[in-house]
Amino acid sequence: MVYVTRVEHFNAAHKLYNPNWSKEQNEEAFGPCANANWHGHNYELHVTVKGIPDPDTGFIIDVKKLSKITAKHILDKVDHKNLNVDVDFMEGKLASTENFIIEIWKQLEPHITGGKLHQLRLYETPRIYVDYYGE
Repeated sequence: MVYVTRVEHFNAAHKLYNPNWSKEQNEEAFGPCANANWHGHNYELHVTVKGIPDPDTGFIIDVKKLSKITAKHILDKVDHKNLNVDVDFMEGKLASTENFIIEIWKQLEPHITGGKLHQLRLYETPRIYVDYYGE
């Protein structure tokens, strides 16, 4: 099995806020991330596809095609957007990085052909990231 990873970058704003809680509860749980005026991140998304290389091309998936799929189904929807307000697939969900990566998977997985989507890694900051394997 071979694994190939494409890295993409985007910027987005969000806030962590549970509408069922009081302002005080949100501030206690989420601190400055509950700021009513939002805050932003320079995200880095790693998309890993696994498979056996095609004997004719040597590719699991054409990485240019993978980039176009990622742009169409993720980047065009989230780049320079507010995850809480502007992104349809995040509607009604707490915009944590953990929830966000699950929803990204749901958007990408049906469009990956040739190989199989194996892992997503989403960096929120250079020191904080989440991994998801579709489980």
